[in-house]
Amino acid sequence: MQYNTWLYLLAFLPLTLAAYYLLPLRLRYLALLAASIVFYTISCGSRILILIGSTLVIYITGCLLEQISEKFQEKKKELSKDERKLLKKQVEHQKRLLLTFSCLLLAGILVLTKYLNFFCSNLNILFEQLKISAHIPAFHFLMPLGISFYTLSAISYLTDISRQGAKAQKNFLKLLLFLMFFPVIVEGPISRYSKLGNQLEEGHSFQYQSFCMGLQLMLWGLCKKVLIADRMNRYVKYVFNSYENIPSPVIALGICCYTFQIYMEFSGCMDIVTGSAQLFGIELEKNFQRPFFSKNVNEFWRRWHITLGSWLRDYIFYPISISHPFQKLSKTARKHLPVYYASALPMIAALFAVWFGNGIWHGAEWKYIVYGLYYYAIVVLGMLLEPAFQKAALAFSINRESVWYHRFQIFRTFCLVNLGMLIFRADSLTKAAEMFRALLFNGFSTKETMSEALLGHGAGVLEWTLLLAFLLLVLFIGICQEKGIHIRETIASWPVFWRFGLYLTTICIVVTAGAYGVGFGPVDFIYAQF
Repeated sequence: MQYNTWLYLLAFLPLTLAAYYLLPLRLRYLALLAASIVFYTISCGSRILILIGSTLVIYITGCLLEQISEKFQEKKKELSKDERKLLKKQVEHQKRLLLTFSCLLLAGILVLTKYLNFFCSNLNILFEQLKISAHIPAFHFLMPLGISFYTLSAISYLTDISRQGAKAQKNFLKLLLFLMFFPVIVEGPISRYSKLGNQLEEGHSFQYQSFCMGLQLMLWGLCKKVLIADRMNRYVKYVFNSYENIPSPVIALGICCYTFQIYMEFSGCMDIVTGSAQLFGIELEKNFQRPFFSKNVNEFWRRWHITLGSWLRDYIFYPISISHPFQKLSKTARKHLPVYYASALPMIAALFAVWFGNGIWHGAEWKYIVYGLYYYAIVVLGMLLEPAFQKAALAFSINRESVWYHRFQIFRTFCLVNLGMLIFRADSLTKAAEMFRALLFNGFSTKETMSEALLGHGAGVLEWTLLLAFLLLVLFIGICQEKGIHIRETIASWPVFWRFGLYLTTICIVVTAGAYGVGFGPVDFIYAQF
């Protein structure tokens, strides 16, 4: 079930709202759970059993981890300092073994359904190169909906219990709701139990203001999806399928269009699901914060897919960078390297794991791994060259805080991101390399002229005009938000006549000017496949 379909918007969501607000507060979580089960079953049928089985493992592990910690707290009061230290070491070892086993089990399900054929096909290639006759057959497993998202949420839940940063949920149904809550199961945001769990459990009274703000945000998300992202899809497909025959500027435009398409679609989906949750009085974590105003790649990823970045930071980057072996390496390196570079070594090692994980999380293909390592190379080069940049700025009297320099940084970051999106969108690494070569060398003399490539294939003057108008509106709103102007709150404060007049006008535009009908096919959410 897609979030932008009439089934979701006019049937599923209204019925769920009615059931939620008709039940007593303490039972309202059951309405959300029932709706989530229906949503998941409609979307992927019997594969819901994998999610329920995984939740059972998570539930038992969480209770055991908390039980181990509680027993330690009781026993340590009767022990001497040395005995407490010894017991603590034993307890931490027990928790680490239990956590590792459960996380490997969860990761194993993910690998089995999402990555097994990727590993097997690469092993077959290796066997062929080594003249080994062995061959591993392909396996056909149906991947459960949202497995990449709920696996990360589950690992964070268990890790937080192990670290005693969260309490284990003793009600299995409430834990199941946290992992399969229908607004977040398809594309996130990747939720932490400490921020979402209690909201789902407690039940909320109807709040008119929150309800209206939720509807407003859903409408804005639909605008991004059907007015911009879906309209771009046809042109993006044409450019990525026909790059050999079209001029370089058109290829560059197609890559930019894909970058905007995936942003409008993913952030639009986040707006729809965040707005859906607000209808129930539930606040989801922010997943985007105007990433195209970023001045470097690091900042871009702090603003893009925020919950994935924060998960990788908290559960991969920090544990690796502050681990004893890498801190020891940094200390040893200070004897041979400047302090800046010696201190950076643990970060460089941790960042490799972060960006490799970021890449392969998106899919079981080499292009995704290279996509992640592409950003790793940019980030590490930026770190290593920062002292040189500072010296160059002083030597040439460049004010790195000036407006023009910031605009240059934004443009540079946008170009780097587009190259990354080329790798991400291409059918393969080979296709990405060919398209990059066409971008550099096709020039203007190809089989198709500029006007044929721009205005053919369904992308007429009217389509480009509408697209440009909608993009300028998003840009204007983004600039206002960057300056601290709260657009949504301002609109919500308008008189009823003007406020609902705007809403009805927007609905009419979505219905009449959306990318439907002849020449437009249904476009699934891109990130749903991950």
